[in-house]
Amino acid sequence: MTRNLKPRSRAVHSGTRRSQYGEVSEAIFLTQGFVYDTAEAAEARFLEAGPDEFIYARYGNPTVAMFEERIAALEGAEDAFATASGMAAVSGALTSMLKAGDHVVSARALFGSCLYVLEEVLTRFGVEVTFVDGTDLAAWEAAIRDDTAAVFFESISNPTLQVVDIAGVAALAHAKGAKVLVDNVFATPVWSDAVAQGADVVIYSATKHIDGQGRALGGVILGTQEFIRKTVEPYMKHTGGSMSPFTAWVMLKGLETLDLRVRAQTTNATTIAEALQGHAKLSRVIYPGHSSHAQSNLVQRQMGQGGTVLSIDLKAGKDAAFRFLNAIEVGVISNNLGDAKTIMTHPATTTHQRLPQDQKDALGITDGLVRISVGIEDPEDLVADILQALETA
Repeated sequence: MTRNLKPRSRAVHSGTRRSQYGEVSEAIFLTQGFVYDTAEAAEARFLEAGPDEFIYARYGNPTVAMFEERIAALEGAEDAFATASGMAAVSGALTSMLKAGDHVVSARALFGSCLYVLEEVLTRFGVEVTFVDGTDLAAWEAAIRDDTAAVFFESISNPTLQVVDIAGVAALAHAKGAKVLVDNVFATPVWSDAVAQGADVVIYSATKHIDGQGRALGGVILGTQEFIRKTVEPYMKHTGGSMSPFTAWVMLKGLETLDLRVRAQTTNATTIAEALQGHAKLSRVIYPGHSSHAQSNLVQRQMGQGGTVLSIDLKAGKDAAFRFLNAIEVGVISNNLGDAKTIMTHPATTTHQRLPQDQKDALGITDGLVRISVGIEDPEDLVADILQALETA
């Protein structure tokens, strides 16, 4: 029944399993194990579990399965594996498929923990990694080799909001037989069409927009059924990065309102970006949905909207950025994003603090840069609050 529904309806109904009690809200199967009627039944299930049979919560759970099926239906992927955090999804997707001697090409503009996995973890185990300017298709073409196993990038980079051409990179990678892995958290499942645009594997930190209310850590890896069940699942179930049943229930509740929240957040972000253009205290306003963004045409073609996050760069640097943040009254200072509350952070001293200065310079992470994850508050309140804080700055 859910196969032909629109995305907003799939986000509410896909993957639903009801017990004999016919509950409206999905049940939390808060159990780590399952009982078998006989020893023979246990043997049979360990040999091959059916689609609605479970062995151990690290391997699978009814509540987790509901979340996996629902997010896969929403994203347009064949299957999904839910993980304990967004970084468990990133590291699990990469590590499960790579081995010593493999070559990976990655965009340089990445979240700090993603850079750590690529630069420190994978290379420690013999994987060769080449970094490129993610916005430059010529750089991708030059770096992808016949022996390249995978390419990896954030579809919108954190925090300077560069946009990578998914279809363009995918065409180059597939020509060489490489898989395309996309961290799609800033695009959200609402504005994403990454699978149709050529992504083989899509990764989300469910901690962000999917939960959307700052309650739980979670992640998800989406791809073909063969990749998820034959590559990702064996690795994740033996290394322990699976999502808990309670977290899966929280994420299911988040999916029900995801579309409404993200659309409201995107409208608010657009309003704020327009209000701040040309402000005397800002050297730049970075918002993918605004015509001033260097890749606005790609954004419209790839997403149709600019998403929920913008960044501003205060001319007077760190001290002004701190005065601005300390003067904010409606938003909060934190390092998460995608929340119903507006959240602001200073990347140079928080999320990207440990990057060497030359890398910060190359990525455009200045001392005056502030990332704003826009919430669902009234846009007039948000604009007024940001303008008064800029006067303080």
